[in-house]
Amino acid sequence: MDQIIVIGAGQAGASCVARLRADGFEGRLTLIGAEPVPPYQRPPLSKAYLLGEMALDRLFLRPEAWYADHDVTLRLGQPVTDVDAAAQTVTVGGEVLPYDALVLATGSTPRHLPATIGGELAGVHVVRTLADVDAMEPEVVADRRALIVGGGYIGLEAAAVAAKRGMDVTLIEAAPRILSRVAAPETSAYFRDLHRAHGVRILEGVGLTCLNGVDGRVVGAILTNHQEHPYDVVIAGIGITPNDALAGAAGIVLDNGIATDAQGRTSDPHIWAAGDCASLPFRGSRIRLESVQNAIDQAEAVARNILGANADYLPRPWFWSDQYDVKLQIAGLNTGYDRVAVRDGGAARSHWYYAGDSLLAVDAMNDPRGYMIGKRLIEAGKSPAPEIVADPAADLKALLKA
Repeated sequence: MDQIIVIGAGQAGASCVARLRADGFEGRLTLIGAEPVPPYQRPPLSKAYLLGEMALDRLFLRPEAWYADHDVTLRLGQPVTDVDAAAQTVTVGGEVLPYDALVLATGSTPRHLPATIGGELAGVHVVRTLADVDAMEPEVVADRRALIVGGGYIGLEAAAVAAKRGMDVTLIEAAPRILSRVAAPETSAYFRDLHRAHGVRILEGVGLTCLNGVDGRVVGAILTNHQEHPYDVVIAGIGITPNDALAGAAGIVLDNGIATDAQGRTSDPHIWAAGDCASLPFRGSRIRLESVQNAIDQAEAVARNILGANADYLPRPWFWSDQYDVKLQIAGLNTGYDRVAVRDGGAARSHWYYAGDSLLAVDAMNDPRGYMIGKRLIEAGKSPAPEIVADPAADLKALLKA
């Protein structure tokens, strides 16, 4: 194998080229990114970077010189316009490049508010790229009024940053409760109380009817509860969609993103996928894991398999979110849970998800010990009784030896 191309210069793409070189690939290696900057961390964008607590150069995953030092050709600010699977070529910047193996690490795109309800007005933002946050930063200032649309983790993180910067913040969630798609009612209640304690108005079961604009700029909103309010800034956190258009146009099978087998290979034996754009088999179904750790782990697994490892990727899901002085750490996937055991240790708190007697996942708030033990229990296939984990006097560490 002489030529490998990786499309997508995010966490997955950067991890893939680094692993290829670390594991001895000596051929031509090209990393192509649509953004004009080298691969960078996304999680700090809407938190430390937006707050001014992290400089731009600290966002980059590696110094730009690393790529030249490791003979990785960077093509930045040049989106790929075509993948020809039959010819095994990609077109970028008008140039046609051949490949022996192609990795699609194209990531995802935030959902925007529809233009028909004012989504294209100035002052309406999404949170995904460096450019998104750079455009937003001058507007996230004290005493202005912010409307956050969406009560998932992205929306809640945006609300926390806006509140910390002194804004008057309202968050609306069309579902009956915040975090309804990803967390138990107990976790929703915890973060609802946290935000309200910091002055954020949370309106659940309330959606957006339309945004009002003057001279092309947002000035307010009409909500589905028929109330109309003035706002200076609107931030939409209403989910993401996988960037799978290139793959689809190339004839690759799609299924909630780019469908891969357990090793990361798509329906074309020369094309692989990793990160937010890829769906993989898991527990008898197919999932996409939208997390930094999955992007790294899956991309490294793909790199090894391109080089002949022939090993299935076994995800060990974990996620995190920072809001105010609370660090939420999540281990496992709670899909299918029917019971939640609450471990209340005062400042440290954790919620343990069960399906029958089986432990599925743990939400840990300022509880790194509970998170680490829960993660190890899940990975070991151990399920302590819910009554035990709910007892704050119980020694969790002893459960690892049981």
